[in-house]
Formats: sequence, C-alpha cells, structure tokens
Amino acid sequence: MSLVKWTLHELQERLTRGDVSATEIVRAYFLRIGVVEPKVNAYITLNEQEVVLSEAGALDDAMKTWRKTMPMMAMPIAVKDNLCTEGVPTTGGSRILKDFTPPYNATVVDELRAQRCFLMGKTNLDEFGMGSSTEHSAFGPSRNPWKLDYVPGGSSGGSAAAVAADECVAALGTDTGGSIRQPAACCGVVGLKPTYGRVSRYGLLAFASSLDQIGPITKDVRDAALMMNVLAGHDPKDATSADVPAPDFTRSLKKKDVKHLKLGVPREFFEEGLDPEVRDAVHAAVSVLEDLGGTTREVSLPHTGVAVATYYLVATAEASANLARYDGVKYGFRARPYADLADMYRATRQEGFGPEVKRRIMLGTYALSSGYYDAYYAKAQAVRTLIRRDFDRAFQDVDVLVTPVMPTTVFRLGDRADDPLQMYLSDLYTVSASLAGVPAMSLPCGFSHRGLPIGMQLVGRPFEEDVMLRVGRAYELATDWRKQRPLIR
Repeated sequence: MSLVKWTLHELQERLTRGDVSATEIVRAYFLRIGVVEPKVNAYITLNEQEVVLSEAGALDDAMKTWRKTMPMMAMPIAVKDNLCTEGVPTTGGSRILKDFTPPYNATVVDELRAQRCFLMGKTNLDEFGMGSSTEHSAFGPSRNPWKLDYVPGGSSGGSAAAVAADECVAALGTDTGGSIRQPAACCGVVGLKPTYGRVSRYGLLAFASSLDQIGPITKDVRDAALMMNVLAGHDPKDATSADVPAPDFTRSLKKKDVKHLKLGVPREFFEEGLDPEVRDAVHAAVSVLEDLGGTTREVSLPHTGVAVATYYLVATAEASANLARYDGVKYGFRARPYADLADMYRATRQEGFGPEVKRRIMLGTYALSSGYYDAYYAKAQAVRTLIRRDFDRAFQDVDVLVTPVMPTTVFRLGDRADDPLQMYLSDLYTVSASLAGVPAMSLPCGFSHRGLPIGMQLVGRPFEEDVMLRVGRAYELATDWRKQRPLIR
C-alpha cells in the first residue's frame, strides 16, 4: 500500500522502525499532491517542495543518532489558511488579505513545528470561515474527493478534502458553528472541535471570538487523539485559553468498548427535515454502540429549534466587529484610486470582501445598532445561556450525545449558492455545541445512495474529549467505514 494511504499513527510507527525516511514521506506526498490537487483545489498556498525536502534531509541525518521520534515528527501536515504562518502567506480565503504574510506563527503551528512536522501548505476555506461549502473562497471552490462535482463542506473544506484525498496525513481546521465537523462528514474523515478554550486561538484570524475553535481533521480517531495531545493546553498569549490540565488523549482509546457509558440521543435532532438516509445511518451507528456495551436513552435539547437563529445573530455581530480592522491602512489589500480616507475604506472593503462576508457584516452591524441591540443581540445571548443549560441538564443523565452532523446528504457544487438560508441550515445540528462551548466530533458512519459519506456527531461534556474519543474509537474499530477511501487518481 502506498505510504500516503497510511494513517498518522501507522506512518509514525514505520518512521520509528526505520521502514521509511522523512525524505521518502515528503516525496510521496508531493507526488500525490501533483496528481490530485488540480482536481480538488484543496490548497491555496503550497510550500516549496525543495524547502520541505531540505528539512526532511536534515531530519533524516539527525534521526541517525536519536533513539525515538516525537508523535508529529516528519508528519506532512496542512494548515487552514486562517491560521498565521511566519513567512508563508495567510489569506483567510479573501482577496483583502491575498498579499498578507504574517511575521509570526499561530500557537498551534508553533506546537506542531516544535514536533518537527512538515508544513505542506495552507488549505482553502470559505472567506474568513463564513460558509458551509468552501464555495465562498476568493481562490475558487474546493471539490469533494469522493465526487468532484459535490462540495467538500465548509468552511474547513480544503483541510477535509486534503486529508480525504491523501494530500496530507492530517490537517488543522477551525470550527465556529460546525466548520470542522461538517466538512469532515462530507469527506468521510474525522473532525474534532475541542471544548472552547482547550486549544489556543492565538494567531487565528478571528471570525466570532466567543465561538472560534481550532481542531484536527484526521483519517481516524486515534490520529485525532494524537493531534490533541500536541494541540491542547493553556496558552498565556490567549486570554480565552483555559488553564485546565490536558490528559493523554490516547489513554482512553485502550478500551475497545463503551461499557458503563450512557449515550444520549436528542429527540430534536431526529424530527421532520432529517434526510431518511442520514437518519438510518445514525440509527444504525447507535445500534453498534449498544452492541459495544453502551446504554442509550432519549434526551431533550428543547432550544435546538432556535439555535441557528441564535448562532447567526451572535456570530455575525462578532464578525462585524472583528472584520472592522480590514480597512486598507495597516495590512492587506488597498483599493486605488481613492479620493479621501473614507473613500479608501469604502473602496477597499467593496473590492476586498466577497458577497457572503459583506452579508454577514451587515447582519451583524444591524443586530448591534442602536435600537436593535436589546431586541436581537442581547436576546440571542440570553437564548445562548438557555442552550448551554440544555446541555448541562442532558449531561446529568448521559456521558456522550449521539446525533447526525448534517440534516441532508452532501449537496452538489452550486446547488445552494444562491440561497443563503438553505446554506445556513447545513449547520442545524452543529451550532448548538458551538454556542454551548462543548466538545464535538464527526466521524464516518455510512454512505448515501450516491456513494458520498454520511457523518455521525458525538458531543461530550466540557473538557471530556477523552470520553468522546473513546466512544468514537470503539465505533470505528467495530465498523469498516474508515477503511473506505475515495478513488480519485
């Protein structure tokens, strides 16, 4: 089997044994990228092959005297292009930052680079993370490796597509309302959104600061646990970083069952509007978990029906404030010619931002404006508290929730491009966990009649990613979904 097909932990084991060198890994992945990237468009920026090969050669020389490797050593990793990378362009998928090269790394990038991994490139995304299909990118849409005329999900669609197409062994994504979990479900890979504050956000281009989280997209659950061991931890550079000790996330994977765990199935996630193929796939997955020793019970999250409206008020309001910094003065694109300062602001934002970003800025500014703040934004924050309490009550009786990731199967490119409300409903089952700040993970649990992946979502208590990972790993070992790979060549 080609080494690009191996999972991160399989590749790491072979590197440690000396079966494969860092240089061989780099050459194999760049060869793969050269073959499939023109079809998938997973990357906005690729690192120069000779630069990475030079790093690999130096690492191979050093490893001759080392007795053991680090978990990410020589692993080819991709990074979503809204995470700052020193000396490598960071565009946020937007024209307004197309020429921006940061002078520093995001904390998560530093953590991975400290492990001596290789940065293959920066992956495509919906502009500033605003979208569910990666069609709202200034650099063209990414495509689903399973069927190229279908979306890979969004906004971390480039990262999910790169992992699914074997263009990297793992990737970093960001999740504001489902932007790791939804594309992972669309591409048949694993995507984990940590508890808010578990992973540092320093160096992330902010969309909605109280919601944004960075997390891994991987080929299986074990790889996600390995990535979390590197990413999780307190960061004094991030005021929202939680000073909570991080466990060894791989330790919980030693148990191959879910005995003594109580699994909740929220009734609101299985009501009218859920595609029958998705319902059947998730119900079948619940049955597998029951066979593995889990006890399931129905629970209620009564404010699920207003979660999307709440999310789009909170997120757009925060986005309107965060994106005010892009004005053509300090960095990024500046429109020319212009008559005066106000004209420069207007022209820069008009030409630099895409239509979806403009739509959300206007929605957020309206929600925060005088006379509407209390009616919209303040009320949305009150409802957000009620959503969090729903989860608190549910987790008094269960350990993990099991839900669908999306209400529908994967849709075609262009199908929802002209219908923003339909696009927003793609996040129906993911925004609640984001609003509550709890961890959630997507993993494959079936396929639609079109041969496209279907995802199952696991939601855990705050800072209990290890329990969620145990359930996910037990499920994937009991099924063969993770072994099925797209045939793109």
